[in-house]
Amino acid sequence: MVQKYKRIAVKIGSNVLTRKDGALDITRMSALVDQVADLREAGVEVILISSGAVASGRGELKAAVTRKMDSVDQRQLFSAVGQAKLINRYYELFREHHLHVGQVLTMKENFGTRRHYLNQRNCMMVMLENGVIPIVNENDTVSVTELMFTDNDELSGLIATMMDVQALVILSNVDGIYNGVPGTPGAEVIRQVEPERDLHEYIRTEKSGFGRGGMMTKSGIARKVADEGIEVIIANGRREHILTDLILCPDDVVCTRFTPREATVSSVKKWIAHSTGFTKGRIWLNYRAVEAVCGDRAVSILPVGVTRIEGDFEKDDLVGVLSPDGRKIGLGRAAYGSAEARGLIGKHDCKPLVHYDYLYLE
Repeated sequence: MVQKYKRIAVKIGSNVLTRKDGALDITRMSALVDQVADLREAGVEVILISSGAVASGRGELKAAVTRKMDSVDQRQLFSAVGQAKLINRYYELFREHHLHVGQVLTMKENFGTRRHYLNQRNCMMVMLENGVIPIVNENDTVSVTELMFTDNDELSGLIATMMDVQALVILSNVDGIYNGVPGTPGAEVIRQVEPERDLHEYIRTEKSGFGRGGMMTKSGIARKVADEGIEVIIANGRREHILTDLILCPDDVVCTRFTPREATVSSVKKWIAHSTGFTKGRIWLNYRAVEAVCGDRAVSILPVGVTRIEGDFEKDDLVGVLSPDGRKIGLGRAAYGSAEARGLIGKHDCKPLVHYDYLYLE
């Protein structure tokens, strides 16, 4: 059988890796590691995005912590202890299969510039080329609230697009997205989600257990990643042989699969698409410019179509693009600094303020 997937990213949620008391579920971890080893044997490269550090640290220290701490202090403390415990356990389990692992701790701001983005990509590419399995997690010990990822679902989407994987597997504690409340009569897993299908009426907003994210976040990330040409699978990480079944024998597995779009997206646009939180300014377009930019043809943003510029930014910084009524239509990389750009507002015969190659439309 020809292997469909050459490289995949697998996000393992806290509710998969931890027991109810917050301690690591070593049996589950061991089973997942065994499956990753089987995939490696089948020729599939695997990048793990693993939650569980904070929950693990909480389980380790809950009896020892005697003073009250705010949420940031707790997260930093539990993460510092839990991350060491988590990566050490992965190291020991993968060593039984004669496989090497490497830890990649990152923060949201590391994706804010193209240079940092490419540095991270190069690091993980070198690891894969040398047979090392990257294990990625947010560096909660130094992240602060406003600069944190929504959760590791968001991080997994960034890693998947950055590393050009064929599939992103998001392992949760449910079988996928249901068309009703799980466990009620008639509620079934939505097996396939085609582009443009709206799932909001089916998705509950509650979060559960030790994780920060919920199904609304997972669905949003899945749709964005699938729109960039990567298949996304949401499945139950507590099911036996779930990873190997999903990748090697996919037809019989209950899960939700997001069908990828066929159109290819450049690596630069993939980076821009996931960089909404790093814009340094905003530009407003007139209605004619909006119509042209959002049309079927590839069109750059010219100063003649710009009516207003907000914020201070430098050349190559990311800026948001808005319609006259303030609706965000995209973001892109500025070809001018804000001071020079303001002097060109409404002028003809100027080079683009945002070239199409560096413009992502939402």
